[in-house]
Amino acid sequence: MKESTENKQETTVGEPGENASFARFFFRPVLFVSAGLALLSLLLRIIAARSPAFADFFTDHIASVFRMLLAKLTSPLPFSLAETLILLSPFLLIAFLVVAWEKLSRRGGFLRMISLLLSVSFLLYTFFVFTFACGYRTSTIDRRLGMEKRAVSAEELSETAKKLAAEVNRLSPDIVYTDTGFSVMPYSLDEMSEKLCGAYASLHLRYPFLQSFRTRVKPVAFSVAMSYLHTTGIYFPLTGEANLNIDFPDYSLPYTAAHELSHQRGVSREDEANFIGFLVCMESSDPYIRYSGALGVLEYVLNALYGADASSYREIYLSLDPAVQGELRAYAAFFEKYRESSAAAASEAINDSYLRYQGTEGTKSYGMVVDLAVAYFCAQETAK
Repeated sequence: MKESTENKQETTVGEPGENASFARFFFRPVLFVSAGLALLSLLLRIIAARSPAFADFFTDHIASVFRMLLAKLTSPLPFSLAETLILLSPFLLIAFLVVAWEKLSRRGGFLRMISLLLSVSFLLYTFFVFTFACGYRTSTIDRRLGMEKRAVSAEELSETAKKLAAEVNRLSPDIVYTDTGFSVMPYSLDEMSEKLCGAYASLHLRYPFLQSFRTRVKPVAFSVAMSYLHTTGIYFPLTGEANLNIDFPDYSLPYTAAHELSHQRGVSREDEANFIGFLVCMESSDPYIRYSGALGVLEYVLNALYGADASSYREIYLSLDPAVQGELRAYAAFFEKYRESSAAAASEAINDSYLRYQGTEGTKSYGMVVDLAVAYFCAQETAK
């Protein structure tokens, strides 16, 4: 009888204890605040999706502050904090599982771990929205730059390719090429970053929505691994860093860096980041940076032209300076070892899903820079 009574008393006392645990779980200050911030962030994304004007305002005047602060905080580090966190993530996960297993054996440990996981998830989502997410819903870049983007003809593709090829040929005598066929960037990555930030400062005078501040592009230590993923660069919103694959040839680095720096300044869509990267390179007075931007976009335009008018493609390709043709052949040979990569296929599928979720055309949007390039040169002709 006594044993039965004691068991009954334990049950009676335990029930309110469990209810109290659940109450403490739902009203933990950190979880409560992080959940509120996540709900606010979700509301902001919904409004931005329905109103490009609001997305413009939020990206230009609110998110810009957080982006700049993150970039300034991480820029002094001589390494990529984003890459370091990614490399450490397996060890952090193991450490978390060990601690979680220990906590689960204690009273209320399970609820505490769930609370921690939810709080971290909510805060990461809030960081993403308050720095980068609404940029996918802004007015399109052609409108913000006063251009008209539309479907283009084969003739317009050809004319655009000719103008880009002429610019590349004009710059090529100032470029140093090696016996490998590749050109050589005549300065360090930090000097390149400084030149690109200077070009952004100049472009900011005409287009204030493009932020002007000084930061550095971070070289990725495991760049070869990135090459197998077919990734030339990546912007990490949670650390504010523009990361660069330095395994790729020099001629691609300034244009790729300008692309990633445009993400750092709130240009989220990939085709628009490609185009702003081109504009920034063209804004620079440095021949190698201009060469990188012009040749980078020329490759996109020539790829599109090949499908629309192969004979025009061959004519323009053969008009390129032999040194430039050598650069393109050297790149094709360099990329061959990375071309057939199952890791790249998986990476592209993930990136495509992510970009489509953000309301874009997926990985296909990278090549849509061609339409913007054509619109840009058409606008120049109209202005003459």
